[in-house]
Amino acid sequence: MELKSGKIELRRLQDKDASRMAEFANNEKIFRNVRDALPHPYSLEDAVTFINRCKEQDPVTTFGIAFCGEYVGNIGIEPGTDVYRKSAEIGYFIGEPYWNMGIVTTALALITEYCFHDLGLIRVFTGVFEYNTASMRVLEKCGFQKDCVFKKAVIKQNRIWDEVRFSKINPAFMDKDSL
Repeated sequence: MELKSGKIELRRLQDKDASRMAEFANNEKIFRNVRDALPHPYSLEDAVTFINRCKEQDPVTTFGIAFCGEYVGNIGIEPGTDVYRKSAEIGYFIGEPYWNMGIVTTALALITEYCFHDLGLIRVFTGVFEYNTASMRVLEKCGFQKDCVFKKAVIKQNRIWDEVRFSKINPAFMDKDSL
């Protein structure tokens, strides 16, 4: 499985990624835009624990984003279960020094392709906090459609926010209503 485009590659997380992951994830600007499951402050121990948890994934659902061979962030999916078994939620973050370089856009396109072609998923989706317009632009560039707004659905840093939901449908299933 090769998930690569130009200088950007999605690969399994490696032990050597831990220090950079801790450095990048321990950033208030990152924490502000992700779920509270990401600890804050974020320590080296948090990174090591996370990487070790991801090592056993089969299929791989969490990837390190590498730019020019260097770890710069994470992207992953949470596959659905039961009646949602052909859907997955996508999440990502990238170190602040690498913002606005098109890296996340490419990484999102790569993982979406992986979801559709390697995993046979029908739908991928995500929720974005109302103030994270940069992430909304990334999703739109990758062909995700805004599905809806969940009003007052998120509590982040003791404030109430809307969540904007985006999704993309596997083109192979656009005109199908059965498997």
